[in-house]
Amino acid sequence: MTSSPAKKIISTAVIIIFTHSLIYAQIRLNFFAGPQITTVRYYVHNVKQAIDFKPGFIIGAGAKIEFENRLYFSPAIYYSYKGYKATFDQTASPPDLTAINNNTSIHTLETAFLLQYDFNKNPSHFFIKLGPSLDFQLAGREKFDRLDGTHVSRSMKFNFTSYGRYAASAIFHAGYEFRSFILSGYYEYGLTDLNNADDGPSIKYRVAGITIGKYFK
Repeated sequence: MTSSPAKKIISTAVIIIFTHSLIYAQIRLNFFAGPQITTVRYYVHNVKQAIDFKPGFIIGAGAKIEFENRLYFSPAIYYSYKGYKATFDQTASPPDLTAINNNTSIHTLETAFLLQYDFNKNPSHFFIKLGPSLDFQLAGREKFDRLDGTHVSRSMKFNFTSYGRYAASAIFHAGYEFRSFILSGYYEYGLTDLNNADDGPSIKYRVAGITIGKYFK
C-alpha cells in the first residue's frame, strides 16, 4: 500500500501535469511582423505644428488566451521603430529653442494588453482587438536645423527635462485569422506626452500599420 507522503507526491504530480496540459491547450502563441507609418500630434504653446509621416515597422510575439465565449486575452510584446518629421512656426525645447524643424527616429519596446473578440468559432474568422499599451523608448536620434542655418544631428536625451522614456497608447486591431496565420490592421492612439520639459511641446504618437502573423504549433 502506498504511503501517505508518496500519495501526496503522486497527487501533486498528477495535478501539475493536468494543469500544465490544460493551460497549454488554451493558450496559442504567435509571432508577427509588419510595416507601419508613424506621426505625432505636435503642439507648441497650443499651436499645432506641421507634421509628416515616417515609415517604420514592428516585430514581436503574442498570445491568445481563452477567457470567455469567443473573448480572449491577447497580450503582446514587440519592437517598434517609430519617429516623426516636424516643421515649426513656434519654437520650444526639446529639441532646441532655435530649431525650425526636427526629424526623429526612435527605437521602442512595446507591451500591449488587449482583449480579442472572435466573430465566430470557425477555424477561420474575423476578429477585433482593443486595449492599452505601454512603450519604452530605448534610444532615438534627432536631426534639425537652427534659425542661424546650422544643422544638428544627435542622440535624443531621455530624462525629466527633455523627452520621456515611457508613453501609453490605446490600440485597435481588426483582422482575420486563418487556421494558423493572422492578418491584421491596427491603429495606435497616443494618450501620454512624449515630452517631459516644462513649457515644452506636446507630442503624442499616432501610428497605423498592418501585420502578418503565424501561430506556433
